[in-house]
Parts: sequence; C-alpha cells; structure tokens
Amino acid sequence: MRLLITGGCGFIGSNFVRYILTNRPDWQIINVDALTYAGNLANLQGVDADPRYAFVQGSVADKRLMREVFETHKPEGLIHFAAETHVDRSISDSTPFVEANIVGTHTLLELAREYEIGRYHQVSTDEVYGDLGDTVGTYFTEDTPLAPNCPYAATKAAADLLVLSWYETYGLNAVITRCSNNYGPYQYPEKLIPFMFKKAVAGNDLTLYGDGKNVRDWLYVEDHCSAILTVFEQSKPGETWNIGGHNEKTNIDICELILAHTPNTGSGISFISDRAAHDRRYAIDASKIERELGWRPAYTFDQALPMTLDWYAANPDWVRDCVEKDRTKWFSGG
Repeated sequence: MRLLITGGCGFIGSNFVRYILTNRPDWQIINVDALTYAGNLANLQGVDADPRYAFVQGSVADKRLMREVFETHKPEGLIHFAAETHVDRSISDSTPFVEANIVGTHTLLELAREYEIGRYHQVSTDEVYGDLGDTVGTYFTEDTPLAPNCPYAATKAAADLLVLSWYETYGLNAVITRCSNNYGPYQYPEKLIPFMFKKAVAGNDLTLYGDGKNVRDWLYVEDHCSAILTVFEQSKPGETWNIGGHNEKTNIDICELILAHTPNTGSGISFISDRAAHDRRYAIDASKIERELGWRPAYTFDQALPMTLDWYAANPDWVRDCVEKDRTKWFSGG
C-alpha cells in the first residue's frame, strides 16, 4: 500500500504515521504537511530516515503541488488528517479554517477522483454534531444531524458533506470517521491536557472557561489510530463511523486529575468568563464500529492519562520549542 497522509506532522497524524510503520511494515507513506504552527517535524524524529517514508511540505489547498504529489508518488489510498482545529483561533479568524478544512478537502477530493484513488478517508470530529447540552445518557450517533456551533466545527461539517457528495455523485470510495477528544504524546500544548499540565508544573493556577463543567469524551490517540486503520481497511464505501473512548469527564475532572499527578506545586483551579459558542457536552456512541468492525479502545483513561503526562514531563524541550515557535495571543506559553 502506498498511503498518502495529509497533516502527518500534527498530533494525530504523526502518531498515525508511527502506528502504520510499526503495524504495516510493508506499507509506504507519503506525508504532506504545511508545517503551520501546530505542524512539527520533531513529532516524527527518527522516522525521516525510514526508506518507507517520504515527506512533502505544502498546503493541501495547493492543487498544483498536490497534483505533483499524486503524479510522483502514485498513492493508492489517502487519509486526510490535515486541518486547522483550535476553536478559539477559529472564532478570532476563520479564514485559515475555510482554506485548510474546506478548500483543502475539495482539492483532495478532486484529485482522488481524477487519479482513481483506491480509498479516501476523511478524519473528522464529534464537534460537527453540535451540543448535547446538560443531558445525561444521550449520545451522538452517526445519524445525528450536523449542527456545528463554531467556525471550526462548521468547516469540518462542510468538509464531511463534500466527502459524502463525492461518494454519492462520483462513486468515490470514501469513508468518514468522527472522533471524540484525543489526548496523548505530541499534542500541541494549546490543547486542554498538555496546556493545563504545563501550568501545573510551573505552579500556576489552572484557569477554566465558565464553570468548568463542560463534558468531553476522551480517547487515547493510539486507540484512535487503531480505529482509523480498522475503518480504512474494512469499511464499505460511503460509511460514517463514530470513534469514542467511553471516558466522559468534565474539564474540572481533568484539572483535578492533573493536579493529583503534580502534587505540591501550589497550583489551584480558577475560572474566567466563558467563551463564545462553548458547547456544553459531547458524548460519542461508538457502538457501530464496535459491533460491525470489532474495534474497541485498548486503553482506559486511568491507564493512558498518567502515560500522557509522564511523556510531557520527560519531553520539556519539545514543549519549550512549541512555545518559542508560537507567540500568538492564543498560546503565550503561560
């Protein structure tokens, strides 16, 4: 298999590159990444010397470049991770999100159709479903209507609809996966778990939006990688699959667990005004992939959260380099 991966220097993409090279040793990977602020070559340190791996720097919205990639490497499958993902940034300026998430997806779909790609896999998010509010016992299924509430989620929903239309209109062998909140090594430290852990290590308060009771379902990144590979290899065309970790936690829960892992720092939890379009609860019903494809998460939250925090503690230089690279108002490193 010659597999084209977009966004392979990001958090989930880089973990997936490593996962494939370990679990499918006869596959070749072509990684296209624009190396924007969250794309990091250090995420794949050591992989760049592997003869099964090739890297191309550039935007998936650049059709000339992507055509050259298709012509040169002749991929047989494509998994599209590349995206702008941070909600706060999308509220401040949605333009990069439209370019990467919508235009980029359209570019890839057109080339996948033209070059008759064997399988196109869109990696999406549960945020396209909107907000479950303060409900208990309700979950997003694959049939839940799309109702995105922020610019980031809207661009991901638009991309999903493009993918489904290319399947229906052109017969493209396409599938979509929608995952819950990921955590694990190499996650850019603007995201909740690494960001709060960095604050705790520094002895600073962990500051939460609103009352901190927003609920997310947490999925360890290696479990996400195994689910993506399962769907890529086994799904029928045109299917959508939810991937969840069965780990619903409030943001306060997460911060308390982080503080328990970093005792005697003097850190506490504080609160600030809530942000716009802050969905209250996401929760994934992953019964379809469990029932039909036999996938289940291998890690519990109690197992994988300490592993994750220990990785960040052991890699302070990686975190420091992210801070030095990005001095925007959304990530001051504080």
